[in-house]
Amino acid sequence: MPMNTLTLTLAAILALPAGVVLAGSHVPGDPAAGEKVFRKCMACHAVGEDAKTKVGPVLNGVVGRDVAANADFAYSEAMVEWGADKQWTPEILSTYLENPRGTVKGTKMAFAGLRKEDERQDVIA
Repeated sequence: MPMNTLTLTLAAILALPAGVVLAGSHVPGDPAAGEKVFRKCMACHAVGEDAKTKVGPVLNGVVGRDVAANADFAYSEAMVEWGADKQWTPEILSTYLENPRGTVKGTKMAFAGLRKEDERQDVIA
């Protein structure tokens, strides 16, 4: 695949709205169930075409994005330092969502976490 086609393909994939699972992507979890789980997150986060920053950053396209990379959000110093060399993968997201304050000491995220693995997989999907 020529470089410009590959670049455009990757850009299109990363621009997909939250909740879209590509065929063959092998992301475990149920996106429909994840929408219900996300209700726990909606007080602080938004997703979708018209999403705006709230108490937390917009989460569109978070998988594959650099940690603490949303220019419209002022991340804690702790999150910036922790995420300096990381991208959000399903595994890193799952660890963070299980216990945000335990994973990143000093994060602004006050949410206690999603303790159930199936809920984390669903919301990530």
